[in-house]
Amino acid sequence: MAVTQRPQDKLRTPKPLNKPPRFTAPWPLNLYQTAVGKKWVMALTGLGLIGFVIAHMVGNLHLYEGPVEVHEYAEALRDLGGHIIPRTYLLWLLRIGLLGMFVLHIHSAVTLSRMNQASNSRYQSGRDYAAANFASRTMRWTGPIIALFILYHLADLTWGWFDDDWVRGDPYGNADRSLSRLPVAALYIVANLALAFHLFHGIFSMFTSLGLNSPKFNKARRPIALGIAGLILLGNLSFPIMVQAGVIEEEVPLEVLLEEERALEAAE
Repeated sequence: MAVTQRPQDKLRTPKPLNKPPRFTAPWPLNLYQTAVGKKWVMALTGLGLIGFVIAHMVGNLHLYEGPVEVHEYAEALRDLGGHIIPRTYLLWLLRIGLLGMFVLHIHSAVTLSRMNQASNSRYQSGRDYAAANFASRTMRWTGPIIALFILYHLADLTWGWFDDDWVRGDPYGNADRSLSRLPVAALYIVANLALAFHLFHGIFSMFTSLGLNSPKFNKARRPIALGIAGLILLGNLSFPIMVQAGVIEEEVPLEVLLEEERALEAAE
């Protein structure tokens, strides 16, 4: 005897959380089509980007040494690889890798957010914002702010689009002229505040995304996230503040200082 399905039974049939992908990628790329895979990619690329942010901040501390030291540091980056590979090749490979991590981090975050929104709209009445902290609620805003700031930062100091006196190979002087403008210094401060909030929540949630969720070290997650984000914030905020205070200031052009250094070396 055939069993007929009543109309109310059809209503009880749950719909899938997300639409199936148009195609299934081969293994292991198909892992990225799942929420777990996207979380892993976002966490691992975030970890790589955190490493870059720390290295970038430490490198910028050469601003406190002077123009020549900053110039030598920049040249050392271009000479990475020594005589094994041509000049700047390794630096460009690192830049391409960094760009790839940045794109994957954004893509995984956006697609994962869409999956979560689709899930919430079907099975939840709404998000409980009382259970989320300020940093987590502002991730959707701090992310785009950081992305736009990076584009401005490159255009300002790397490409020299906003400085008629921009000099290639003089990062100290370029930074001084840029951050001497109060609106630019204020922009750097706001962007680094957004970065700190983003880093805090990203580092805090990274443990869960990677499956590192244990009572043994869960209590250390918040201090670790706060410590790393706070250290980067203090370091990065010091640069626009110290330029505005006149502590970091180009008193003598880099070319003059390099000529004096060459003269001393020749005299020895």
